[in-house]
Amino acid sequence: MRLATTLSVLVLGAGGVGHAVVTSLNNGIGRVDPFRDMKNRPQGSRGTNILLVGTDGREKITAEEKQKYRLGGAPCHCTDTIMMVHVSAERDRVSVVSLPRDSYAEVPEHTDEAGKHHDKHPVKLNAAYAEGGPPLTVRTVEHATGLKIDHYLELDFTSFMRTVDVVGGVQICTARPMKDAYTGLDLAAGTHQLNGGEALQYVRSRHTDGSSDLGRMQRQQRFLAALVAKATSNGVLLNPVKFREFASSMLSSVRADEGFGVEEMLNFTSAMKGFSPSSSDFTTVPLAQLGIQIKGVGSTVKWDEAKAKKLFQLLRDDKPLTPHAAPSKPASKDAKPPRNPGAIVEVDPARIKVQVYNGTHNDGLGQRVDDALQAAGFKTTGFPRPSTNPAVHRTLIEYDPRWDRSAGSLAIALPGSELRPVKGLGATLRVTAGADFKDVVPVRAEEQPQGVFGTVTGDKVICP
Repeated sequence: MRLATTLSVLVLGAGGVGHAVVTSLNNGIGRVDPFRDMKNRPQGSRGTNILLVGTDGREKITAEEKQKYRLGGAPCHCTDTIMMVHVSAERDRVSVVSLPRDSYAEVPEHTDEAGKHHDKHPVKLNAAYAEGGPPLTVRTVEHATGLKIDHYLELDFTSFMRTVDVVGGVQICTARPMKDAYTGLDLAAGTHQLNGGEALQYVRSRHTDGSSDLGRMQRQQRFLAALVAKATSNGVLLNPVKFREFASSMLSSVRADEGFGVEEMLNFTSAMKGFSPSSSDFTTVPLAQLGIQIKGVGSTVKWDEAKAKKLFQLLRDDKPLTPHAAPSKPASKDAKPPRNPGAIVEVDPARIKVQVYNGTHNDGLGQRVDDALQAAGFKTTGFPRPSTNPAVHRTLIEYDPRWDRSAGSLAIALPGSELRPVKGLGATLRVTAGADFKDVVPVRAEEQPQGVFGTVTGDKVICP
């Protein structure tokens, strides 16, 4: 799928491979002409726009893999996922925008390969591929976004699985159990090392909760950030043998435009050797309405035209989707280690209200706990109170059952604490500090969107 392709844009070539290897890898890329006979295209942007599409091709997957990872259905010959990737002109930043496959779109007027003329008509965005392949997909996306696409890259399931396996698997953290009977995904809450097949289940799952395709796109973005982090930190790029295996597996199922080969990827990545997850930002095109029924098309999602226009203008102007911190200077030997970013929790601490009580004879404990929870991002009252029971040994969290997810997130910040439901308590959780209290563990929300477009940077969604 397209996650592996994005990775190639970011890291391919940093292994210093020679001309013969480059030539052999180039020969493994399937070629397609997505810009054939295109006229009246949008004006070009600063930087480079790459349209990444992941198809549901599964022809090269073994029978065992099809059964194990629930890949036995008939392919729809459509784009399972569509992403616009913008590489900045300075090669120091990448912005990734997911385009929902069910987006309402208009296919431009065109003539198909059989010579039949088609007037413009409404479709779901992913249906453009089935109707007219890469050329019509490019034309439809350019029409919808107003962005000129410089390169086209397409991957299938096989390439995705092999790429993940070559880098040794990818670590994913989840704040709650995730189960999807359709893909076979079954993850407990916590940290998991996923192989290629398991990773494919993770990025394909749409039925783990009510968020459907939107939740799936968030998981795909989170996975892509984790894949970049793994590939740029485990020596794959510095080991020519590993690198060639990595590149070969990744490119074996790629289709790309004629102008985008291995040497072009090398040129991209030679300027991006310091690239890290924090150099990337991810978002989904802003949406206005979900489940809009269009006659002859089905249920679609409609973009927020005003916000989407602003988003694509930022890409056209080569500007980040969210402010990026200036590159940090090398740490001195006396510098303090970076602060632990925290365990991932399901509910953002900033949304959790807490009233602290002191359950001991230690007069300063209540204020100490309140201050520590505030420092960890929780919304405390700032005024701890004495408990009616001053002999509490184990710290207690009391919560209304309606706020059980908040209580679970708070409990991770207070390891060893007791959870006790109290009907009718309301939205404010009650923490009674016991004699066992030592400190508050840093925590962070699974998603921390920023700004108008709900953007996240790669370093905010990988495992701590």
